Amino acid sequence: MDWKAIDLNLLVVFQAILDQRGVTRAGEKLGLSQPAMSAALARLRDLFGDPLFVRSGLEMRPTPRALELAGPVGSVLASIATDVLQRAGFDPATTRKTFTIVTPDVGEVHFLPPLLARMSRDAPHASLRTIARPAVETASALISGEADLALGYFPDLHKAGFFQQKLLEIPVVCLVRKNHPTIGQRMTLKEYLSAPHALVRPDGRGEELDRMFAPRHTPRRVVVEVYHVMSLLPILESSDLIAVVPRDVAHTCARYANLRIVELPFAGPSITVHQFWHERFHKDPANCWLRSAIHEMCAALRD
Repeated sequence: MDWKAIDLNLLVVFQAILDQRGVTRAGEKLGLSQPAMSAALARLRDLFGDPLFVRSGLEMRPTPRALELAGPVGSVLASIATDVLQRAGFDPATTRKTFTIVTPDVGEVHFLPPLLARMSRDAPHASLRTIARPAVETASALISGEADLALGYFPDLHKAGFFQQKLLEIPVVCLVRKNHPTIGQRMTLKEYLSAPHALVRPDGRGEELDRMFAPRHTPRRVVVEVYHVMSLLPILESSDLIAVVPRDVAHTCARYANLRIVELPFAGPSITVHQFWHERFHKDPANCWLRSAIHEMCAALRD
């Protein structure tokens, strides 16, 4: 017998007749008409080369061949119902999944401590991995499933095929060394524009960020560009350079280095942080849990 010739709907009809011991009653259970049931039974008989069910009084009794098929057919239908049609559940308390997030080092500094605390409480057997990818490769990582989420500032992902959720609006400030010779507790616009700047250029987006931090489109005097935010610590501590960074990152840097925070001398922009995921994983239970955990975490950070 060619298995490709088997219509699974016929197996459903077979099981219904076996259970109900009648074509009419089986049709009522399945919502099929008498002619449709009779046609299906005829196809079953032709497929298996056996009458399968014969009338005995008011019932349709199974033949020996039908009784042989009863177990396998029941197993097939049960497997489809449980393994194919039923969505797999996700239990954070027992999962050993490794969640992978694309985020720059600034995201690691800001988001990993509270996220790890949440996972320790609710998903103690899970693990977390962060990766950095160039902007053009982040989309591919999400599409392929190499990464579950992208977390941070990713304007390249505002496009079809990707979902996004806004998490935070983080204002930016200046970082300078504590004993800076020319910049005091406050900074004028002239001091800001004349000071030498260190620019963080994450994934080739330095030009875009530079425009955001240039008041009235006046260019800054950038003397060094770095890829990682944390590289700023030794650079700013040992020079008169200043750097514009998100406020939360500035507080972390000032905690671990001889640096202080100075407000911008103009109405500076904010960095909008989103989490992004590909539409393939929109309904995935594990991905849904991770997104919910991060959203709740960021809500707590806002408060």
